[in-house]
Amino acid sequence: MDFKRIKTDTTAVTRQKDLFYEGTGNIYETTAILSKRANQISIEMKEELNKKIAEFASSSDNLEEVFENREQIEIAKFYERLPKPTLIAIQEFLNNEIYFRNPHKENSDF
Repeated sequence: MDFKRIKTDTTAVTRQKDLFYEGTGNIYETTAILSKRANQISIEMKEELNKKIAEFASSSDNLEEVFENREQIEIAKFYERLPKPTLIAIQEFLNNEIYFRNPHKENSDF
């Protein structure tokens, strides 16, 4: 996922609750969907950050040798400026970019 292209607010915004009923018809189901998607995004972001930081890991761990790496600091600042995973998940939900299904509703159709 390319986090640079995400166009969403970086702070919490008051939203109309009616927008969250449209997809599922149930606010609790929407909340569960958003939390699962936010967890997926968070894990993806963490894995990507760990890969980038692993490049700067030193082979010897010595407390006396602390190096300030400008690139590592820039990477950390970049990830701190990104919107939170919950805000990204909300934006994706409102733009109908999340695929979800409820197996209980599918089974009750029979």
